[in-house]
Amino acid sequence: MTSLSLSNNLTLYPNLTFLQSHYPNRPQRITFPLKKLKTQIGCSTTGQQRPPKKKKTPSDEKGVDPVGFLSKFDISHKQFAQFLRERHKALKELTDEILNRHINLRDMSSGYEILGLHRHPEHRVDYMEWAPGARYCALVGDFNGWSPTENCAKEGHFGHDDYGYWFIILEDKLRNGEQPDELYFQQYNYVDDYDKGDSGVTIEEVFKKANDEYWEPGEDRFLKNRLEVPAKLYEQIFGPNGPQTLEELEEIPDAETRYKAWKEQHKDDPPSNLPSYDVIDSGKEYDIYNVVLDPVSVEKFKTKKPPLPYWFETRKGRKAWLKKYRPCIPHGSKYRVYFNTPSGPLERVPAWATYVEPDADGGQAFATHWEPPPEIAYKWKNARPKVPKSLRIYECHVGISGSEPKVSSFSDFTEKVLPHVKEAGYNAIQLIGVIEHKDYFTVGYRATNLYAVSSRFGTPDDFKRLVDEAHGQGLLVFLEIVHSYSAADEMVGLALFDGTNDCYFHTGKRGHHKHWGTRMFKYGDLDVLHFLLSNLNWWITEYQVDGFQFHSLSSMMYTHNGFALFTGDLEEYCNQYVDRDALLYLMLANEILHALHPDIITIAEDGSKMWSSFLENVPDHDWSMSKIVSALMGNKNYADKMLVYAENHNQSISGGRSFAEILFGEIREASPDKEKLLLRGSSLHKMIRLITMTIGGRAYLNFMGNEFGHPERVEFPMPRNNFSFSLAKRRWDLLANEGLHRDLFAFDKDLMKLDENERILARVFPSIHHVNDNSMVIAYIRGPLLFVFNFHPTDSYEGYRIGVEEAGEYQLVLNTDERKYGGQGLVKDDQYSRTTTGQRTDGLRNSLEVPLPSRTAQVYKLSRILRI
Repeated sequence: MTSLSLSNNLTLYPNLTFLQSHYPNRPQRITFPLKKLKTQIGCSTTGQQRPPKKKKTPSDEKGVDPVGFLSKFDISHKQFAQFLRERHKALKELTDEILNRHINLRDMSSGYEILGLHRHPEHRVDYMEWAPGARYCALVGDFNGWSPTENCAKEGHFGHDDYGYWFIILEDKLRNGEQPDELYFQQYNYVDDYDKGDSGVTIEEVFKKANDEYWEPGEDRFLKNRLEVPAKLYEQIFGPNGPQTLEELEEIPDAETRYKAWKEQHKDDPPSNLPSYDVIDSGKEYDIYNVVLDPVSVEKFKTKKPPLPYWFETRKGRKAWLKKYRPCIPHGSKYRVYFNTPSGPLERVPAWATYVEPDADGGQAFATHWEPPPEIAYKWKNARPKVPKSLRIYECHVGISGSEPKVSSFSDFTEKVLPHVKEAGYNAIQLIGVIEHKDYFTVGYRATNLYAVSSRFGTPDDFKRLVDEAHGQGLLVFLEIVHSYSAADEMVGLALFDGTNDCYFHTGKRGHHKHWGTRMFKYGDLDVLHFLLSNLNWWITEYQVDGFQFHSLSSMMYTHNGFALFTGDLEEYCNQYVDRDALLYLMLANEILHALHPDIITIAEDGSKMWSSFLENVPDHDWSMSKIVSALMGNKNYADKMLVYAENHNQSISGGRSFAEILFGEIREASPDKEKLLLRGSSLHKMIRLITMTIGGRAYLNFMGNEFGHPERVEFPMPRNNFSFSLAKRRWDLLANEGLHRDLFAFDKDLMKLDENERILARVFPSIHHVNDNSMVIAYIRGPLLFVFNFHPTDSYEGYRIGVEEAGEYQLVLNTDERKYGGQGLVKDDQYSRTTTGQRTDGLRNSLEVPLPSRTAQVYKLSRILRI
């Protein structure tokens, strides 16, 4: 089971002034004011300091009371309670530290807007990279003959700042016979063929138009005569025959004396149409004066439209740009970043690269500049679907989604898999392995370039089309994000990026995963946080994904990477092995994502192997109903946020076996018990899915192919299997033939349809009132639906009595034993409708007798209420 965040009502900062969201209407608009300011002017003529601001007391804040929070969730463990308080305080301190460097938290999570390669309107491309350990930085590629000196950062602060951010400008080249632009601020529109500047208007005409439209009569007086004000001021102070040299200058009265004298002199002046500004000290001892504004002038200024943006009025279109310039770095160019470090010269794939391709000859990979012309660039067609009340998530891997032994592409997935997902009744897809990674067999978990889609599946525009088509079919798109660790590859990843060992990752043992050989991020570094938080915002902004599953959180939350025995004692979650920096990053990421994108879905990965353990190690007659219910229910305090699954990709990909492989894999064609074994496997396959989906949680997840009982595990091409693709594909052909797999798919499809019609996942937590380990029967009520399960391998019950609260008529709406699902059809049509009796059972006022064959499950719906 995984933790699911549907909406973030509980926030650590309910009165966020540095990150506020306002979205009464669509499209949503988000504002980020810095702080509330009072209009004041500070003077320092006396050298006195202004008194410190009065700090707010805790009673002034309307935030979450940590003590109330602990009581609400019944947390009495003293050490854990203290840990939560310290963590809450540490997050506030981290936020304050961030705001010392960034204007707001949106700025902190939008680094992709300036870092990496970006085309600037002024016929150039800007490149920025963070490499604090480097001494020299240049951009090399096929556009400059891989020269490390042609496009380099300037010396000093023109080329890099004190935090280690390098800045390089690549100017477009003038074509032969073309002259440089007359205006130093000349801008170009790279999308449209023509713009306002192509009309032939001159800058003098633009400025005259701007002044005529902005200034009212009399207001531009001091603009036209710029020396009038200082001349009058000089005359008022010294008279018409004032001193002309410093020697003639006498002692000047202080500001207060001059102000009072001026006020007395002009007390009888007629009213003016110009704004009236007076400075009042109010008898304060320090030199801070409140500015008293004329209300009429203030309102007049507020309603005044901004001046004409002359840079837009002179902006020219794409055709004018291409006629005058050759792009400095054309679309499709290969490039890397070159560093000179204390360890020697290095070439690296830029950390913020958005498209990375391997070298055809097996050499070092390179980034590819992705800037397609407007006529071929992908244009979004569909709006994002609304987030449904309940989520039915179809987990996929693009590379293995085809039926042929090859790496499937984004286009293959769009054309073949999306229609299947829609037909199956799911309303969201979750993609794993999309982010660029060097080795295919790692499934995408050893990510190398966090801002790039994997080039083995297609281009960035191919992925945009996949997301857009999914949205067009009403499917949300979630992305599994790997921020828990990164690949240790130095030639394509982030390891030793700038020649130092502590750029993005911890040094020493803490910087390496204990078992997987990957590198661990340094979450306490603000620049690393800037990189990771911006990465989350990038996928939402650029590719319009609707949510994230954070992969392998135990690897990042604990310094032992989750490879420790957990007994359940709360001390294990707050001891010295907890990585507090990683926890703060997760909290901050969740806060920022939900503030910037209120409908975003965030999922924290967790795992349970109960069903696999039961199927492989426990005989059928020894299954504990109490243990099943306890494991599936989890903690009731968080059940509303739980995503549940019977099997996800871990069972199929991470060295395990799918349920179908366990249940059907050892059945031989010539076996005399073949039909019996197939019936057992089919029954358990359906029952496990039904109880897992309906007993708790707001969301359900299934891995691609398991809905129809995919008979094979997943094994990616690697040296030990001679790089075979035989198990790195899906057997969609099984659905073309009648039999077991089509029957299982029919049941799963009807199960999804039942949730669509009855909103099972969106309903309140189920009331579990019957758990019998002897008869191996479980029953619970969720809304108007009654769920009954008989896990007994041999015993059937003609009239099993189950308690219900409402008296009335109950109709059988889903039966795992129906023939169309591969069952025996033991419950006849005339038994589909059942009426309650007044016999009190299971602590409820009424009861229902239901036929319950072995290894079957039934769902009844209250169709008519009887009033007694």
